[in-house]
Amino acid sequence: MVAVGPEVDLLLSLVETPSVSGDEHAIVARLAAHMADRGFRVHVDEAGNVHGSVGPSEGGEIVLLGHVDTVPGEVPVRRDGDVLHGRGTVDAKGPLAAMVCAAERFARTGAAARVTVIGAVGEEADSPGARHLLERSSPEALIIGEPSGAHAVGIGYKGVFRFRARFTRPAAHTSSDQQTAAEAASEFWEALRRRADTGRSAPLFDRTLPSLVRMDGDLESATAEVSCRVPSNFDADAFAALLEGLAGGAGIEVLEYVPAVRASRSNPVVRALSARIRERGGTPAAKLKLGTSDWNVVGAHWPVPTAAYGPGDSRLCHTADERVDLTEYLASIDILTGALLGLAESMEPPVAAAGDVPIGIGGRTV
Repeated sequence: MVAVGPEVDLLLSLVETPSVSGDEHAIVARLAAHMADRGFRVHVDEAGNVHGSVGPSEGGEIVLLGHVDTVPGEVPVRRDGDVLHGRGTVDAKGPLAAMVCAAERFARTGAAARVTVIGAVGEEADSPGARHLLERSSPEALIIGEPSGAHAVGIGYKGVFRFRARFTRPAAHTSSDQQTAAEAASEFWEALRRRADTGRSAPLFDRTLPSLVRMDGDLESATAEVSCRVPSNFDADAFAALLEGLAGGAGIEVLEYVPAVRASRSNPVVRALSARIRERGGTPAAKLKLGTSDWNVVGAHWPVPTAAYGPGDSRLCHTADERVDLTEYLASIDILTGALLGLAESMEPPVAAAGDVPIGIGGRTV
């Protein structure tokens, strides 16, 4: 059985602190105090994100971006042998705790690079924390704290296109053959679903996957709200035009669009994580996720080598059986630490003291 130690204590402390999106103050305070006690330079920004940095204040920076919030729903916290149950063990307090522990270990090596751990708020909502981060300067490398499994690396997340279609029809008796607004909304949804089904031969990551979130209506007025998981080659303007055609003149209101992100398997962050997995005797796997994460928010603004990594089985996210294996959690800390050291060794000194000047990683500018 895994012995109780500071790494397990941190994870348990975070999981025992409720932090549903919008109510993250307690966990932010707890995480800030923990990092400050261990020598991190800590601050909480205007959005409520907690930042903890180690290493030189100047020079190259590696950001480890996790999130402190969870979806609603109580999962009793308990340890069953080497398995810890509780809301957030997988999504995503396990990955975040692993990042904090890895950054602390990295700092003890004296490596000449700055590592900043960020616990963002609201990832399970509309990512206000990640959107606030767009105001800060871009790091040189980024690791997203999401469950990939200790021996896998996340290299992409689908985007999301969410919209509402509104249908109106003149008042008419139900005995007439005139289409009702509710029927129009239903027919629109079926037409969209049939259109999506024509791409079934393509991999799931490369398909547009619509999901009917809500439908309300009557004879005269009806609405359909749809969330589509979209691929990296998605053309939002062309899709909006398609929707207008399918809706036959109904009003289409775009509620949210966040593009997909995808990293090359050869980028320095993916290589660094994969190399450490191999050193531990594992065979690294690359994973493409059908959901979204804060990577989707910051990706276009921080065009730097990026990958997602963290302990846990993503199939358990948001479920009543959310749990993480502590041996996997501890292994992920070791892998993250090794990856940080590898990235630090490959980072060239900055070419200028100020400004957003590209800095080389692994012999290439980013």
